Amino acid sequence: MPSFSFEVADKFFKNFLSNSHGIKSKDQKLREKNEARGTKPFDAGRDLVTAAESLDHLLGEFNWTGHMEKASLFSDWDKVVGPASAEASYPEELKGTQLIVRCRSTAWATQLRLLEKQVLEKLAAVHPKLTVDQLTFLGPDAPSWKKGPRSVPGRGPRDTYG
Repeated sequence: MPSFSFEVADKFFKNFLSNSHGIKSKDQKLREKNEARGTKPFDAGRDLVTAAESLDHLLGEFNWTGHMEKASLFSDWDKVVGPASAEASYPEELKGTQLIVRCRSTAWATQLRLLEKQVLEKLAAVHPKLTVDQLTFLGPDAPSWKKGPRSVPGRGPRDTYG
């Protein structure tokens, strides 16, 4: 039977701990972080950052630029279609590359459908970062005949007329 001493086992265990799980002290982690970053004032990674650069980085990191462009489309709709058409319509939703526009009347929806090509061109000029390939112009919502949560399905109020 081979002899196995306590010192050999202890040395093996300590060697195993130091090499296997990589536990480091706070000081060791801080030294490695400073070595990677550089500790001198003008090393790489220690450059001054302007507020505009940090804001651009933040907007890009969280993909807020697309949301900002979309919000500016919704708020500046009159710059795309003009003030008269903007009073009669508003962008309701942007689904992918399709913009859904709600109009005050079906006549306005028809008029804007006829101008769809010009509206797309103007949209591309005013908001170049926003990709819109299709416009859908809808008239006003029709009234609902459903009366409350306990209404029954069927023809509705028409079946009392005859």
